[in-house]
Amino acid sequence: MGRDFSFDDCGRAFTCLPAEDPGAPAEALVCNLDSLLGTMTHRLCVGSPPGVWVCSTDMLLTVPSTPGINWNGFQGVRVIAVPGSPAYARNHGVYLTNEQGLVRDIIYKGTEAQIQQCAGPDGTVPLVCGIVFFSSDAAEQLLATHVIPPLDACTYMGLDSGAPPIQLSLFFDIVLCMAGGMTEDGFLKSGGDASVRSARSVLWKALRGFPLSMACIPNASYDYMTASASDHIRSLTLLPSSANHLRFCKTAHSHVDQSCVLEDGSSVTNCLLEGAVQLAAGSVIQHCHLQGPLVIGPGCLLSGLDVGSSAALRGCPLRDIVLQGHHVRLRDLPCRVFTLTGRLDNWQSPVQKATYLNVPWAEFFQRTGVWEGDLWDAETPRSSRCLLNARLFPVLHAHEALGLEDVLWLLGLATVANEQLVRWRTAWRMSWQELLSCLDTEAELGARQALFFLQGQHKVRRVLLGRQDSSLLPLARSAVHEGYHKAVLDTLDEVASTASDAGIAARALACIAEVLGCMAQGEGGLRSGPAANREWASAFGHLESGDIAGGVQELAAERQKWMSRPALLVRAARHYEGAEQILVRQAVMSSCQFITVEQVELPPLGHWVQVMCPARLDLSGGWSDTPPITYEHGGAVVDVAVLVDGCRPVGARVRRIAQPELRLVSLSGTPQGEVVAELVCRELEHLQDYCQPHAPGALLKAAFICTQIVQFPSQRPLRAQLMESFGGGFEVHTWSKLPHGSGLGTSSILAGAVMASLYRAAGKAASTESLIHAVLHLEQRLTTGGGWQDQVGGLIPGIKIGRSKAQLPLKVEVEQILVPDGFTQILNDHLLLVYTGKTRLARNLLQDVVRNWYARLPSIVQNADALVSNAEECAQALRQGDLLLLGKCLDCYWQQKKCMAPGCEPLAVGRMMDALRPYAHGQCLAGAGGGGFLYILTKAPRQKEALHQILANTEGLGNFSIHSIEVDTGGFSVEVVGCDTKDRSHPGGDRAV
Repeated sequence: MGRDFSFDDCGRAFTCLPAEDPGAPAEALVCNLDSLLGTMTHRLCVGSPPGVWVCSTDMLLTVPSTPGINWNGFQGVRVIAVPGSPAYARNHGVYLTNEQGLVRDIIYKGTEAQIQQCAGPDGTVPLVCGIVFFSSDAAEQLLATHVIPPLDACTYMGLDSGAPPIQLSLFFDIVLCMAGGMTEDGFLKSGGDASVRSARSVLWKALRGFPLSMACIPNASYDYMTASASDHIRSLTLLPSSANHLRFCKTAHSHVDQSCVLEDGSSVTNCLLEGAVQLAAGSVIQHCHLQGPLVIGPGCLLSGLDVGSSAALRGCPLRDIVLQGHHVRLRDLPCRVFTLTGRLDNWQSPVQKATYLNVPWAEFFQRTGVWEGDLWDAETPRSSRCLLNARLFPVLHAHEALGLEDVLWLLGLATVANEQLVRWRTAWRMSWQELLSCLDTEAELGARQALFFLQGQHKVRRVLLGRQDSSLLPLARSAVHEGYHKAVLDTLDEVASTASDAGIAARALACIAEVLGCMAQGEGGLRSGPAANREWASAFGHLESGDIAGGVQELAAERQKWMSRPALLVRAARHYEGAEQILVRQAVMSSCQFITVEQVELPPLGHWVQVMCPARLDLSGGWSDTPPITYEHGGAVVDVAVLVDGCRPVGARVRRIAQPELRLVSLSGTPQGEVVAELVCRELEHLQDYCQPHAPGALLKAAFICTQIVQFPSQRPLRAQLMESFGGGFEVHTWSKLPHGSGLGTSSILAGAVMASLYRAAGKAASTESLIHAVLHLEQRLTTGGGWQDQVGGLIPGIKIGRSKAQLPLKVEVEQILVPDGFTQILNDHLLLVYTGKTRLARNLLQDVVRNWYARLPSIVQNADALVSNAEECAQALRQGDLLLLGKCLDCYWQQKKCMAPGCEPLAVGRMMDALRPYAHGQCLAGAGGGGFLYILTKAPRQKEALHQILANTEGLGNFSIHSIEVDTGGFSVEVVGCDTKDRSHPGGDRAV
């Protein structure tokens, strides 16, 4: 892990790779060490016995997902090899093995005949790739030698006792002593001085008894990180094969304004490129902040250049050069130093045979006016003079600040001005060899980190404003961990306050909640919960009134008071989610433009307008209709309107009454049922809790406001409004035969029934399409959220697929699914409903799903895609009358629901589904899951009694009941009926709000 790597100041191990790891919990640059650890942990080490793995960090390693190493009967030590060409092996090491796979010798830079001796049947040779596995026995034996002189001098123990240090090779001192073809005499004699020979003798005695075997991994490869710029550039611009667990990409952790000017075969990592920065194929930019217009030709490596370097680069044609900015510390003085070399230069070749900037030194001297004496002391022998020790690079100047132009002039692109040469000569210059010992790795890593989060802020803007399905959660985690959360929060504030629509602003606020949640580090209580603290009310008021910028500004000011401890951070996160829900509501209410209402004849006073609705079954695609998923991703849901036990279970009726008041009555089960709750509203303030879903009569109050029968808020009293427009008030009755939390869409379908009857009783008529959007609007005003599938399922007859596009305003379009003749009856015979006995508790379910969606977890985005595609496949199965395929879609849908909302399958429901599985093509819990009704597509027709028997004999189910369902092809009914014989215009026990 030394720092002696010419192309990265942090050494070979920490050289950044052009890769991103989308599965990582926190976003970070990927360095070679990360890649090696991933390859070792998830590929090479899998299945190995206990022991110690040793891996070199001076190579880029590619290994297939299943290396196929056989560990049966393994003992001793095993070396890992990769296949390579004999030509490549001329400059590297290869293993010579016998037929049993035991290593006989290690040949380094061997002759052609020696290398050919190692070749396999396919002509490849096993290359030494720097990986060794020691069994626990062998590792223990090796470890015991560290206290035996002179091997103790390899550790701090020996140094502390004053022994001269000894440097040993893993392969040629430790591993080689176990090779079968090696003799003790030969091993000791090839060991150099006496201390090394003595050390080898100890190793021979300790390790010689262990067998040394080799495993050569097919389709694996490695690139040794040499001192050649050509090799390094090639390794960063050639995409590794699928054998690597990381895929290289053209731009990794970078923001590029104009990605179209980056040619294929180029590579950009941890950069911010503003304006037009053209990059040719075969060139690499890392850790740079540059402003165009710039043109970088082929064969270049640029690293560590800040935005101030852009002016010097402008108009400078770069080709086949390596240009790097370095952080250097001279005692306590931090400096920025720039180095410039050619891609083809050899660092250690003598000056007579070598090049600088890809031309012979003599040519370089001629075109720049630099003398050999400027670069090397007179006492340095000519044979020792090379690029490595040439004092080329200005570090300090007595009178002037130095910059990139102080090395760029060495290219000699135009006539070199004498003042440039004089300035260069009078500067204190250092060679690369001298600079190595002064490199400030801490400052370099700090600069890379700062740039990483600067481009990360651009990523935040790009993802949110571009409505991209990228997760910002890993970046939030990194920002919090590294102390850059303020910069990210400020960026999110900026995006939220300047966004073009409420949907983008809502997602930005959700991301702020995520950052605050990360800052709490798992402490401070549950994220889900109330968000109505008065301190946040003013900010919420701005958002409610449409002043998003003002609201975001007030939220940010309030946030500062809640940052001191985890409990406050979590509460602040909750309130940001509350603010986000306000904006989601505003985004969804864009659907109001698809509501059209016509004037019709006003029904006579006292005449009921009655609406009866079927329930709905969601066969596929649910959750994709839920805001914000539905307008950010697009949704598709297959729904069926159904009669339960032969009747339409949901209904409402409305009539005008003489008294200027609103009577809200809830009945049990049927229009003739008992009164469960009754409420009378006589003043406007009685309606003010319409947006609190659990308040008595909230849905009905919201319906009066959304149908604009009542103007709220208003200066005009409720009595005056009702008398002026309708000559009296209204009485509303509602009922449902279905239990609360049934999963059959009851509340939304009931809202549709109420809206339809209210419109008609007020002398208005709305189309079914308008009603669908009106219910969306009502549920947003009611603050229950919710999607559009329930009202599509219950208000539109038969079997259909609803769809919404990924756009605002939100519009729902419905297509009737035409099934083959007789197939509807087949469905009636094969579909059954089972009430699970569990009430669906959706309290935090929606909040969790929306939070995960806003985090854009890759699994959730893939699941949203799958929900929509499964819905389209389900529609196709219905068109074809294919019960088997339909059953598969139902089973698939249930898995998708469980992915979307983990925990939605209670234990008893799981047992029930297991018991029914042999008799079903497919089954699924209706709605969001968690309880309510289970629907089953049975293999045989009319299985109600048989399934009842099966469930009765299954333990641990509790109370359940089985119900017949049939497709309702008629749709909901609206009828105006006469007065009741039992007039309720003066009911007993009226209760004012």
